[in-house]
Amino acid sequence: MNATQLAQNAYSSPAAPIKTARGVELDAFSRITRRILETATSKNHAGLVKALHENRQLWTLLAVDVADQNNGLPEDLRARIFYLAEFTQLHTSKVLAGTASADALVDINRAIMSGLRNQGATQ
Repeated sequence: MNATQLAQNAYSSPAAPIKTARGVELDAFSRITRRILETATSKNHAGLVKALHENRQLWTLLAVDVADQNNGLPEDLRARIFYLAEFTQLHTSKVLAGTASADALVDINRAIMSGLRNQGATQ
């Protein structure tokens, strides 16, 4: 098999479906939320810190995206997402300090995942 055939097989594989931006976001939220749940319940503090860091990074990306004037989402929705990003940042600090649980972060991520699923179903 030559390089061209290998490339064609790699890029034309039906086992690797093309994901939409919404699908990528849903996967990121799902993966990170699962890690938060797993590490919080197993008392794996180092793992929880890593999962919370990843969650903060995701929410920072969302905040930057919705703060962009060229973002196509309705202004009200952009403002609500930005508020959730701010809340997530603050609440994560409380979780890391041991003064709050990660439950609120998980609930927010699950609500976002539900919205992404429902939005995908209507399009």
